[in-house]
Amino acid sequence: MPVWQESLLLLGIALTLAIVIKAFFVQAFYIPSGSMRDTLVTNDRILVQKVSYWGGEPERGDVVVFADPGGWLDPGEVRTADNVLTKGLEMIGLYPTGGHLVKRVIGVGGDNVRCCTKKGKLVVNGQPLEEEDYLFPGVKPSLVKFNIDVPAGRLWVMGDNRPNSGDSRLHLGDPGGGTVAVEDVVGKVFSVVWPLSNAKVLRRPATFEDVPDPS
Repeated sequence: MPVWQESLLLLGIALTLAIVIKAFFVQAFYIPSGSMRDTLVTNDRILVQKVSYWGGEPERGDVVVFADPGGWLDPGEVRTADNVLTKGLEMIGLYPTGGHLVKRVIGVGGDNVRCCTKKGKLVVNGQPLEEEDYLFPGVKPSLVKFNIDVPAGRLWVMGDNRPNSGDSRLHLGDPGGGTVAVEDVVGKVFSVVWPLSNAKVLRRPATFEDVPDPS
């Protein structure tokens, strides 16, 4: 086989593997805003893995990437591939496009989530959350009052920088009461890979282990 044909074959195999990995295993995204500070900051490059949800659904405390449920993003916030290079990178998952958001799962289907206790804490199924480990320093859990029963197959999501996060609280009047469909979730954020100064692995906060299942 001529060298040029072998090179094309190897390139084709590499591209095919990249597309398969993107579709089924891992996808790269970037953080466009400060809604998840300081867990994730603007321009962080993150990896989202899909394996965890093959046989299950997102858990409380997971940080997830999901498709815009409709009206959560302004048109200017939707990223598009507009040249040959970015379209090529899009195909192999190095230039994610479309309208996606990243938030933390606070409640899953069947949960009751409300704000707030007299001490200002969120409550899930009667259990107050201790959120100091991941909330942006100095912010309150929420200034928006709510009390919602999360429908089956849906999630209640919030950013870690609560005053600057367009999350479930801002869409209480939408169909689903501000919740996000599980089927819209791309996957779970498991690491920051760039810049190296921010590189880390994300772990589920311990406070969610104390939340009882809905009765």
